[in-house]
Amino acid sequence: MASQLPLPDELLAKLSPSGKPRPLHSSPRSHVWQVELDGAPAVVKQIVDGPDAADLYAREVEGLRLASRVRPPVAPRLLATHPRERVLVLEHLHHLHPVDTWVVGYATALARLHSATGPQDVGRLPAWSGPTTDDVRAFLALAEELAVPAPPRVSAELDALVDRLGRAPGHALLHGDPCPGNDLHTADGIRFIDFEQASLGNGLVELAYLRIGFPTCWCVTAIPEPLLVAAEAAYRATWLAVTGREVAGDLADACAGWLIRGDALVQRAHRDGTDHLARIPGHDWSWGTVTARQRLAHRLGVVADLVADHPELTALHQLATGLRDRMLTRWPALRPPPARRP
Repeated sequence: MASQLPLPDELLAKLSPSGKPRPLHSSPRSHVWQVELDGAPAVVKQIVDGPDAADLYAREVEGLRLASRVRPPVAPRLLATHPRERVLVLEHLHHLHPVDTWVVGYATALARLHSATGPQDVGRLPAWSGPTTDDVRAFLALAEELAVPAPPRVSAELDALVDRLGRAPGHALLHGDPCPGNDLHTADGIRFIDFEQASLGNGLVELAYLRIGFPTCWCVTAIPEPLLVAAEAAYRATWLAVTGREVAGDLADACAGWLIRGDALVQRAHRDGTDHLARIPGHDWSWGTVTARQRLAHRLGVVADLVADHPELTALHQLATGLRDRMLTRWPALRPPPARRP
């Protein structure tokens, strides 16, 4: 079985003859095995064939190399690569059950990860890509379909939001999919894995995951407010301690950006340009811990509260409140996402 691993001969020769490679759970985008390499456990990961396989592999390798600057580590060590087969060999990490206050440690580790890069690293990874005017139009079309009046200024507000997010300052190392499951809680701290979507941008777009409910993830979680406040404070304090700078950008903008993105209602394989917001009135679908309507209703509530006093998003506050009320009236069985990590 070891000889079937997609590894060059020099690495195959280092595999323990007594330990068989053990397949591990992974996304459809990769194959993963645990092996014994030079007598120590390691992980072999191969990005599978696909139209974007080469890009995913290149991002993951570069993301891990950039993350390796951080001490103590926030990612597994990259032990070897095999570009022709799109294979990475990684340090094996033992995952422990997260504590109830896990989000505070998570936010601290996320800030440290984000601090790994700066302006000197421009071009080493793609720039983060935010919502577009197409997302704005789709969001407003959903409001019209659900017969929720759009305030006169909301279109201009959302266009300005898209522009602000596109110009948000920062060259942080963004993980790209910092979901529960891609964070390993080890005896030596939290480490992030699966950097296939890594990019450079403003760190608040990933800190927003905690408040908006992990928008690209299967496991939407409505974290209680006291833990959210503690985690966000830990992120800001860690960033300041490591970089000597205050966090730049607007968390409300980041959360509102995730709200209007219809592709954040489906898993990656279905993010193909389809207007998923347009599907909401006639169809609900499950992904992970919640349905699409539950995801959207949760995000609407979060953003409505967050922008209540935001001078540049007053119309969005009104529209988000109206949309959420209409959804809960039309579909009264909708329930909040779980408050605990699955």
